[in-house]
Amino acid sequence: MSTLTLTLSLLDFASKFPLLTTVTESEADGALVLASALLSLVVIYFASKLGGEICFRINLPPVLGELVGGVAVGVSALGLLVFPEGGTTANDSVLMQFLQLAVDLTPEGVQAIFSAQGEFISILSELGVIILLFEIGLESDLKELIRVGPQAVIIAIVGVVTPFILGTLGLVYLFNVPVIPSVFAGAALTATSIGITAKVLAEIGRLSSSEGQIIIGAAVLDDILGIIILAVVGSLVKTGEIQVVNLIYLVLSAAAFLIGAILIGRLLSPLYVRLINEMKTRGRLLLVSLSFAFVLSYIAQVIQLEGILGSFAAGLILAETEKRKELEEQIVAVSDIFVPIFFVCVGAKTDLSVLNPTIPSNREGLIIAAFLVTVAIIGKVVTGFTIFGQPHLNKLAIGVGMIPRGEVGLVFAGVGSASGALTQSTEAAIIMMVILTTFIAPPWLRIAFKELVPTAKEKELSS
Repeated sequence: MSTLTLTLSLLDFASKFPLLTTVTESEADGALVLASALLSLVVIYFASKLGGEICFRINLPPVLGELVGGVAVGVSALGLLVFPEGGTTANDSVLMQFLQLAVDLTPEGVQAIFSAQGEFISILSELGVIILLFEIGLESDLKELIRVGPQAVIIAIVGVVTPFILGTLGLVYLFNVPVIPSVFAGAALTATSIGITAKVLAEIGRLSSSEGQIIIGAAVLDDILGIIILAVVGSLVKTGEIQVVNLIYLVLSAAAFLIGAILIGRLLSPLYVRLINEMKTRGRLLLVSLSFAFVLSYIAQVIQLEGILGSFAAGLILAETEKRKELEEQIVAVSDIFVPIFFVCVGAKTDLSVLNPTIPSNREGLIIAAFLVTVAIIGKVVTGFTIFGQPHLNKLAIGVGMIPRGEVGLVFAGVGSASGALTQSTEAAIIMMVILTTFIAPPWLRIAFKELVPTAKEKELSS
């Protein structure tokens, strides 16, 4: 058979089976989606490392740099990392324009790739927050939480209830913000970044002080209460309404899931350790542990809670096993890969142009941001003054130590953004609140301790 005859035969065969041509085109589209996703990851990692390094060198949390880096490469600035949300198209993405220069594509084809790439990165971002909460749970200590005194419990409860009520009611009745976004913003105000506060306390030598221990204990309890609130609020978004019976059910189901998972997990933890010890293949500890976290996250999703509650519970459970230290070391690499995607994406999706004061319609968003920052500060500072009968304690320092929202506040903003519950102005206001409280707290905490708590040498000189 000649080459010409063979070619004609193949063309005739292809014309009779057009599915083969479709598969080829689909494979080509898939390759371009992968190519654009890889470029997006390069942008994400570059932004996270550049922002993180800058913040680290000026004594600020690197996670704040990841957020700011996301804002810089996102829709608010360079347009390198843009998602098909809020009416944005492929024409708004610099990466998609670059892809069009490299490959001849129709406008419809570019838009399809843009949507698929955005969905892929968003999934990686959600996986990042699940791993982040697993890591936070792993770093927590149940025994230490149980040992924490009543002062930390009181501060944690007041530090959650006060900003939540003030923020939610203020947005609803003062700014006429819909209930669901208001509840989400109020929930974001409850967070406390234990990592940021602990770092500052360690730097000024106050981590082991009475105030330092109370702050750390209350911050850990804040995280647990905040995760439960986030799970409840996330479920309210899915149901679309707030009913007292439904709210009580969600709170009880979240608490029951967390407590039940921990109790059952502690019973099964010896089996987990035995399984790890008997396995001989590489990566056994990490993969089995992540599988456990993903199973609990899946169960939480199925019962209409947030998956992050399941991963947090998994971390708390595995923190009680003898594998904790080894697992903490191994999860770092996975966290370094996925968690920056979450924080950069939160920043990239935030359109700070809605806070531009030169546009009259944006001024309400600025006022909301100022309101949230005020409530965020007052709602935490007052917690220190709820401790009675202990005049030796630096109550202002305790309250200031609870102010920074950091990565925990960003988790709330990210989940709210992904669920579609937040308006652009409300989301941007929450981001501004997180940034400002994270910037304000470290220097204020240093001043509070220096001014109100004299050192031993100062006491000696004054006497």
